[in-house]
Amino acid sequence: MDATDRDRRAERARDAADRLAAEGIDGVALTWVDTSGVTRVKAVPLARLPHAAAWGAGASPVFDTFLVDDGSVLGAYAGGPVGDLRLHPDLDRLVPLAASPGWAWSPADRFDQAGEPHPLDARFLLRREMARLAGLEVRCGFEVEWCVSAGIGDEFVPATTGPAYGMIRLVELAPYLRAVLAALTAQGVLVEQIHPEYAQGQFEVSVAPQDPVGAADTVVLVQETVRAVSAAHGLRPTFAPVVVAGQVGNGRHVHLSVLRAGASGMSGGTGPYGLDRDGEAFAAGILARLPALLALGAPSVASYLRLVPARWAGAYACWGLENREAALRLIAGPTANLEVKCVDAAANPYLLLAGLLAAGRAGLAAGARLPDPVPVDPSVLAPDERADRGIDRLPETLTAAVVAFESDEVLAEALGPAVVDTVAAVRRGEIALFDGADDEAVVAATRWRH
Repeated sequence: MDATDRDRRAERARDAADRLAAEGIDGVALTWVDTSGVTRVKAVPLARLPHAAAWGAGASPVFDTFLVDDGSVLGAYAGGPVGDLRLHPDLDRLVPLAASPGWAWSPADRFDQAGEPHPLDARFLLRREMARLAGLEVRCGFEVEWCVSAGIGDEFVPATTGPAYGMIRLVELAPYLRAVLAALTAQGVLVEQIHPEYAQGQFEVSVAPQDPVGAADTVVLVQETVRAVSAAHGLRPTFAPVVVAGQVGNGRHVHLSVLRAGASGMSGGTGPYGLDRDGEAFAAGILARLPALLALGAPSVASYLRLVPARWAGAYACWGLENREAALRLIAGPTANLEVKCVDAAANPYLLLAGLLAAGRAGLAAGARLPDPVPVDPSVLAPDERADRGIDRLPETLTAAVVAFESDEVLAEALGPAVVDTVAAVRRGEIALFDGADDEAVVAATRWRH
């Protein structure tokens, strides 16, 4: 980042600040997501936005090693009290927060003090993976699930007791859900669907697909908007992988489609169910690396209390057409896409998408082919039949996922040694944090952290 770039950023920020001042904005929240999937923030007064755009707002690099409980670990490349980074707002995503009057929001890019991208900045990593796709375009969208509590303490008290997917839930919380929709729409988020989900007090918002960085930005904005609307309505939301021990939890499924020269790779081809060679190879690359990818997409000890069979969580490493028990579900139709079901909201969305793109890119480079699709719930198959079909259970613990992650050469090359070491160090820190804890204790400690 040179002087010309800094001047250009400052000038754009001055124009933006003038517009925001006319809308009654006083402060700007600059967010990034840490390795544990927690959205962190530094905020600046509106008058300070041009300086932040040019020179950044200070933030310690120690956040790369924060754990879910706000403790931290020391890795080979990150951690400890020394050093400083600069948070630069992305002015293209700067938006007033409809549910937090007087505030605007921007995702932040993290740079060092010399103006070079921080190698552990997940937004930077995702951009780099996008650039490596060599003519292939990827479109992404997230499903955002959360459970709403009416309790004032740390226990979860469902804000609605209507049945799963039931209209009763919408009726009971109609003003709240209307406010969620209104706030998201005011912020330019294109909502495709909102509905009650399966778990107690659970809802889901699905948003329109975007480029990968845009999709990750939007999922952060959606989450924090839901949080603000909930607070205004006297409710408390949780996006945690599991909210009540032993019950269905919150996923954050990723939908991906690939295009080349504007043509979809997910339909109209000669491969299985209309996949073309790009679409099949990309999907096969992801399927082959799911165990390692779980260290990015199911990154909490609590994630493995959600990732169990018979809960539509995708606990088996297989794929199928419209199969909601497969880890990868191919969705047919005019907007055909691949749904990754085995991931949740403890994930840093930028880091997860960077890993998914790297895995898909490796599949493309190898000309990978998908195994036979699985048309049934894999858990109903006999163990020997699953073995014959090559259907493996995904890692059942965070420890197993970390082992797979550290041994994966594709992810190591894509993310770099600093990211691999830091992710592994943070995951092992959480494993140690909950060593010996029962399911209820793990859930209680993580319920309100996401």
